Amino acid sequence: WDETHFGKMGSYYINRTFFFDVHPPLGKMLIGLAGYLSGYDGTFPFQKPGDRYEQHNYIGMRGVRLCRLFCAFLGSCLVPFAYLTVLELSKSLPAALLTAFILIFDTGCITLSQYILLDPILMFFLMGAVLSMVKCNSCADRPFSASWWFWLSLTGVSLAGAMGVKFVGLFVVLLVGLNTVYDLWDLLGNLSLSLVMFGKHLLARVLCLIVLPLALYTAMFAVHFAVLNRSGPGDGFFSSAFQSQLIGNNLHNVSVPE
Repeated sequence: WDETHFGKMGSYYINRTFFFDVHPPLGKMLIGLAGYLSGYDGTFPFQKPGDRYEQHNYIGMRGVRLCRLFCAFLGSCLVPFAYLTVLELSKSLPAALLTAFILIFDTGCITLSQYILLDPILMFFLMGAVLSMVKCNSCADRPFSASWWFWLSLTGVSLAGAMGVKFVGLFVVLLVGLNTVYDLWDLLGNLSLSLVMFGKHLLARVLCLIVLPLALYTAMFAVHFAVLNRSGPGDGFFSSAFQSQLIGNNLHNVSVPE
């Protein structure tokens, strides 16, 4: 059922047709982009579960071939993400291998990753944020080094990605936030660290974990509204002034007073 839902939204992006959905736009935009790059023309109706795709090229969105994959690729990335996270936390190779082994044969993960769904995209960014956070913590003895900045920035990018797919991404934002508060509290209690240096640590986290994710999250919506410039099923949820900007709408180019 969900494949018909999100596959249809991927088609809307390819056809530049405006729609409304409860989730943020990033996941559907990536699905539409994967379909577009793999040759899908956005004409399949996605009316009900079980409809045959026939001649329509859905491979890029669903990802059942190595040459044209997206959701399956992101789902497969969860295994090395989990392996690296556990290895970093436990410093135990057997524990990391066991984690990867369990995830490789997890039926739910395998199933979710072979359809046109938001779940593998969401899990990719969630686990990416956790891995980046753990890697950044491991660089605590080398603050402001290139690797420290890289992992801190990548954490912010992953937070924006998780929030941009589904609002449930707020939970990983909370996790990273609590880790950051703990880290800053520990730095504040370090009497050998000057207040100026503490201020630099605080500013770096504000820039990478607040400003950067917010900027990227806002940019997603900017792209969303720039691409969807044709009238569609989501028009009625928005103002007359907004509808007047959509090609094909009854109010298109009509002057609407404030």
